[in-house]
Amino acid sequence: FSDPFINRRRANDFIQAGMRPGGIFQERIRERSKMPQERQREICEDYYPCELYAFHHGYAAAYRHYFGTRRTK
Repeated sequence: FSDPFINRRRANDFIQAGMRPGGIFQERIRERSKMPQERQREICEDYYPCELYAFHHGYAAAYRHYFGTRRTK
């Protein structure tokens, strides 16, 4: 019978030291190439009234409602 839990001291042993910087680099690439819908959702999540509106109408409608094209006179 082997213990199903990993020893606390060895919990990060499976992460190789050489892979960490590459992982961070890949994450930065993914951040730059987000879909427009994902960026809009993040913007809406940061603004509380928009987030509340999104719970009832969806994030696309909430983003259009709060951040859509502004009408100027």
